Amino acid sequence: MNRGSVFMIDQNRLPFEFRIAECRNHLETCRAIRDMTVRGAGAIGAAAGFAMAQVFLEADRTGDKYGIDNGRRLIENTRPTARDLFYAVEQVYRAGQESVRHALDKAQQIATDNIREAEGIGRHGSTLIRDNMKILTHCNAGWLGFVDWGSALAPVYFSKRNGKEVYVFVDETRPRGQGARLTAWELSHEGIPHAIIPDNAAAYFMSRGEIDLVIVGADRVAANGDVANKIGTLGKALAAREYKIPFYVAAPLSTFDPACASGLDIPIEYRDPDEVLYQTGLKEGGGLERILVCNPGSSALNPAFDVTPAPLISGIITGQGIIPATPEAVMKYLEPSSA
Repeated sequence: MNRGSVFMIDQNRLPFEFRIAECRNHLETCRAIRDMTVRGAGAIGAAAGFAMAQVFLEADRTGDKYGIDNGRRLIENTRPTARDLFYAVEQVYRAGQESVRHALDKAQQIATDNIREAEGIGRHGSTLIRDNMKILTHCNAGWLGFVDWGSALAPVYFSKRNGKEVYVFVDETRPRGQGARLTAWELSHEGIPHAIIPDNAAAYFMSRGEIDLVIVGADRVAANGDVANKIGTLGKALAAREYKIPFYVAAPLSTFDPACASGLDIPIEYRDPDEVLYQTGLKEGGGLERILVCNPGSSALNPAFDVTPAPLISGIITGQGIIPATPEAVMKYLEPSSA
């Protein structure tokens, strides 16, 4: 954040074009969160924290103190499932009651903590990875989805940098293609061997013994260990159980929601049906083009997330260690002394 602006990689342009987006006020930052210019639990949280700081900064400049609560509601309505967003907004809102400076400092601290937590996830998660393992991931939970390192991909990056060879199966992640566009782009830049697979091919590769481990990220972890993540995650967990493949979730502290008793209480965001009906790609002559890929006139349903029940989860990789996906372990982890 600089002079009231928030800068972020425009993920909607990747992997075809690298561009930095500038959000000059909280309205532009909210738009970036909603239209997925920025995406991934940690990155959404950091952006939301900076958006809340922008609200305080703008209120201080204009003298409109009544707009602070309206700004908070606007930010919280951008992505209702992502727990990191609400965590960051609440933290910065409280800090802003003291001063604008405190709000700005808290937003920056959240971003810094995001890096520290993600590095811890990488370090602890790497203990699950043996040399030459083949790992499946779903959606993008790498450094694009965080301030740095990521969650699900952090153990892969940590392992690679410590001499382990890994191979990654990359779910394409319909309908937005976060795996095919973002995870694959990251892995290419990290020099990690990988292959993009259709979302519906993961169970096939599991059945052939070609996948050793599944690691996914999370958008919200309920108090009982249930996890909301990108749509399609539940199917991977069910297939992993059938073929006896360890299924782990990687999540920082800010993704845990002690006020959410179970996955039944997690609000599931439904996004624009056009995300299913249309796709955007690179034209042969250059430039991006949006085209209809489904039957003209048909409607679509587009839930952005599903919930994986705790019994399907082998463990949750946190910045402080790997914990069981049980109510007792989750609540103990959330105790102030353990964080």
